[in-house]
Amino acid sequence: MPLFSTIFIIMVILSTLIHFWLSQRQINSVNSHRNKTPEAFSKKITLEEHQKAADYTIAKEKLGTIELIIGTILIFIWTLGGGLEYLDQFIRSYQFEPLYAGVIFILLMGFISSIFDIPLGLYNTFVLEEKFGFNRTTFKIWFVDFIKQSILGLVIGIPLIMVILWLMSSAGEFWWVYAWAVWMGFGFLMMWAYPAFIAPIFNKFTELKDESLKTRIEKLMTRCGFLSKGILVMDGSRRSSHGNAYFTGLGNNKQIVFFDNLLDSLEEEEVEAVLAHELGHFKKKHIVKRLISMTFMTFVGFAMLGWLMQQLWFYNGLGMTTPSIYAALVLFSIASPAFTFFLSPISAMISRKHEFEADDYAAEQADANKLVDALVKLYKENANTLTPDPLHSAYYDSHPPAPVRIAHLNRH
Repeated sequence: MPLFSTIFIIMVILSTLIHFWLSQRQINSVNSHRNKTPEAFSKKITLEEHQKAADYTIAKEKLGTIELIIGTILIFIWTLGGGLEYLDQFIRSYQFEPLYAGVIFILLMGFISSIFDIPLGLYNTFVLEEKFGFNRTTFKIWFVDFIKQSILGLVIGIPLIMVILWLMSSAGEFWWVYAWAVWMGFGFLMMWAYPAFIAPIFNKFTELKDESLKTRIEKLMTRCGFLSKGILVMDGSRRSSHGNAYFTGLGNNKQIVFFDNLLDSLEEEEVEAVLAHELGHFKKKHIVKRLISMTFMTFVGFAMLGWLMQQLWFYNGLGMTTPSIYAALVLFSIASPAFTFFLSPISAMISRKHEFEADDYAAEQADANKLVDALVKLYKENANTLTPDPLHSAYYDSHPPAPVRIAHLNRH
């Protein structure tokens, strides 16, 4: 067996075992605290609500474990099991032009992979989410969304794939620099275009009609020196009872979006505090920092791909006998997570630091107690566990654990 095959097997198994171990720790931690609401939350969250969150978290973890096992098996089937090799030889038998062969190869691989994703997605929506009272999606809505996503993916994805593959084959030794520039340009274009052209395909957006709340929000944005194109309400309740709020867009195209069910559950001062937190991310330049980090990591990734594409052992070690630009691209996308999984806790740690900073900013611009009240309501309504495992949280969570975050805010 080639050396790289052995290394690849070890890294995939190691990352899978770590994920499984952390998942079991999470289940054990949540289950062991199931019968008592943490003291800091006992006056606002009932034992029944706490137990619902515990059961929901455990159910999600178990489903995630199944997804992990299936995903690991598919990785080995695609690579050392000969799946990609068979698919490649099948496409080569039709003698397509290399560029079109690459597009077909990537699309077929993606289509076959989605066949395994669909059942788990349906189970998550119509069984797990339904069981805990979160799902409001009908099968018709789900199916129409699936068709829209598929068409949109093809319309956007095929030209992008063709440009990347063309650059890989025609732009010389430093093709990866040009490909990286195209990839980043595409990403920024999507960030700009998403609120105006893509999001409305799936959801209905209306201007915020509550004049009192709108005035409060506009005053907050003036205090924070934030310019927005609009304050919108999205019909999130049409698909789920989970509430949320977010910023979208770039430059003068930035918009504030509230889920309708979030506005229904929070008081005006609580909405103001939540928005102040989100504004904190902009004022502390977290978005810019994340974009810079993403730009750098993407640059490193393309540089690594540029080198690996020239190494025969890379193809042979992952089960393919015939080197090609499209094979290199797909193999890299499959194999790289097994070698970069250790970066997840670093990214999560930075994200949690940003969340604390945004909370501090919100406490300066709004009422910290109202942010606490809003967060507790969101923990309750979204069934977020109050007792996560510390190691699991450190590895995965982009937000601080509920007790830690509330204690931090209570110090203001």
